[in-house]
Amino acid sequence: MTYSLLCNGTLIDGTGTKPLRNGGILLDGRYIRTVGPVDSLTLPNTTIEEIDAQGGFIMPGFIDTHVHLMIESFNLPQMMQTPFSLNFYKAINHMRRTLDAGITGVRDAGGADLGVKMAVETGLIEGPRMQICVTMLSTTGGHGDSWMPGGLDMPLFPAHPGRPDGRCDGVDGVRKKVREVLRAGADVVKVSATGGVLSPTDHPEFTQFSPEELAVIVQEASFRRGIRVMAHAQGAEGVKNAVRAGVHSIEHGIYLDNEAIELMLERGTFLVPTLLAPVSVVQIAEAAGTMPAYGVRKAREVLDIHRESIARAYKAGVKIVMGTDAGVMPHGTNMGELALLCGVGMSPLKVITAATQTAAECLGWGDWLGTIEPNKIADIIVSKANPLNDIHVLENPDNIILVIKDGVIVKDLRSRAA
Repeated sequence: MTYSLLCNGTLIDGTGTKPLRNGGILLDGRYIRTVGPVDSLTLPNTTIEEIDAQGGFIMPGFIDTHVHLMIESFNLPQMMQTPFSLNFYKAINHMRRTLDAGITGVRDAGGADLGVKMAVETGLIEGPRMQICVTMLSTTGGHGDSWMPGGLDMPLFPAHPGRPDGRCDGVDGVRKKVREVLRAGADVVKVSATGGVLSPTDHPEFTQFSPEELAVIVQEASFRRGIRVMAHAQGAEGVKNAVRAGVHSIEHGIYLDNEAIELMLERGTFLVPTLLAPVSVVQIAEAAGTMPAYGVRKAREVLDIHRESIARAYKAGVKIVMGTDAGVMPHGTNMGELALLCGVGMSPLKVITAATQTAAECLGWGDWLGTIEPNKIADIIVSKANPLNDIHVLENPDNIILVIKDGVIVKDLRSRAA
């Protein structure tokens, strides 16, 4: 057995308990074996490698539950000129930057296929562990329909043998489409229950898919043990339709009303706010002018509404989970979501828990990941600055001086930080 001891740091274990100064973590290969004050740990009588946290802040690896690894920034002219296969090579860099930001796990919300996931799992490339939905189910003319008024069809994620076209209509149509994405290797089914900001022919408040269609989608997913449904849902009616149908998580939740919030509390539905997404659309538009005008207009329209909606949901007790929509903004800037969550009333400690323990629970990983506790997988990061004093320090990847995934160091800036 190969043991190592991570020490000389303050431990924030992801459970929401207060930080532990001079904490120690005994690692046995990819597993955490013992956690506690370093002076009180019982260590095996064998050679132990010391991993010095250099006075930093030790946390579980963060989990971003809503990313798009296959795209980056919504630049339509550039996307039109990018060869199809080049996107896969670009994704290697997207995943590297995600890891460097301190994010060791993701749920890809559209784009990554089974081959991308397997490339990481087999060690061919370095990237975060992932769940994939392969593609998003959308009605004709819905959020996932890229048809333009001029007649052009410009899909974000063109169909290929490992990625079905996500457009489907009617009970029979959606049933077949769920079966297609599951056949393609989806770990989770994603459905667009409303319109969105970056879709060309609809609005976030537009309701898409009928209650009957949504119920069939959830039913088909449930036939395979452990498969859950995530719903892009921004308008209140679409949110309520999705929650009543039994979806596991609501993505975005821009226009939540009191009834929607009560339904989510009643059903235990997770909420993935992605506050960073519309903020980034506006910022990128102002800095580079590459966002489509229809997206910028809708993003500006929802900014305040979105923030107020998530604040009410959090105050009511809805389970908030970190998710960013990375790919809309550059990969590696994911941690910008944390300060926005603080802005709706969450404390830095609560935000860290939302990005670790609660995120792992949302993805069904909670039994073996998401906190620094004995017998869990060793996904661990170290920040050289205190995020409880200033959550913004996590936005700079240079402050993340150590990233451990599966017990293996995949990023190490400690010599630079010393």
